[in-house]
Amino acid sequence: MGNNQNPTVLVLGASGTIGRRVIKDLEGQAVNVRITSRKQVVVDQLTREGKDCTYLDLDDPRTFALALAGVDRVFLLTGYTVAMLTQSKTLVDAAKKAGVQHIVHVGVFAEWDTTDAHFAWHQMIEKYIEASGIAWTHLHPNMFMEVFTGLYIPKNFTYTGYWDDRRIGYIASSDIAAMATKALVEGPQRHGGQHYWLSVESFNGQEIAELLSDVTGLDITYENKGLEGFKGVIEQVVANGGESWYANANIEFVTQMLDGRMSYMSMVQNDIPYVLGRPAKTLREFLEEHKAAIVESATKKS
Repeated sequence: MGNNQNPTVLVLGASGTIGRRVIKDLEGQAVNVRITSRKQVVVDQLTREGKDCTYLDLDDPRTFALALAGVDRVFLLTGYTVAMLTQSKTLVDAAKKAGVQHIVHVGVFAEWDTTDAHFAWHQMIEKYIEASGIAWTHLHPNMFMEVFTGLYIPKNFTYTGYWDDRRIGYIASSDIAAMATKALVEGPQRHGGQHYWLSVESFNGQEIAELLSDVTGLDITYENKGLEGFKGVIEQVVANGGESWYANANIEFVTQMLDGRMSYMSMVQNDIPYVLGRPAKTLREFLEEHKAAIVESATKKS
């Protein structure tokens, strides 16, 4: 399928926001890329196109062996559910059996003793990877800038927030993907044992509204709906099939943001220039890129 001299890189979550970018960024690099899907039709389609694609279902460890055979490096990113614990544990075990030499893992931006559940799950996975004996690189992204084109996109000339005047650090998913790609291509000699922290700039809700106004030319105001408002959002997520464990962890996140236990989320800690040799994308640059979609959402009659 590929060049035997080049390492084979397995990318999980290839259909997701970051995974898709990693696949694109790996094109033309000195690696053989293997992608996976839990949909057989996708596997068949990509295989017909000449790509190295294997069926892998994170909830079925019987699918791991063939997907990992001959793989040197793995990009590990799991979904936002408590199942990430079992999925990651069993995949790391399989990677060990397959002789994988390097795992690049996307985790969270948190202090070591965090008590928020979904942050704690990520940290347990990190420790398990480290204990496996496989070389590792951990990426620690803060809040994705993509929230401003998704969940928190302005509506009716209003940007809605939930944590009062608390600040949060932001990172573009394209930069997370670029960091993952760099580590996967250059491998464990360069990036093994590294924690890369990805929090580029820090803003509170009022500053976000001002930046949105400046970029769009609209008058966008900030509305803080607090913990009760956030609980309403989460109720909708669960009603639409979201998992209650993960939903409750998000409520805990907002609770701890408000009472100060997660004040570290406001930190700027930006390792991108060290690794990529260029500045990270700023929030202003991200909003400029997505200006049309933001304007459309903000001005749409609801």
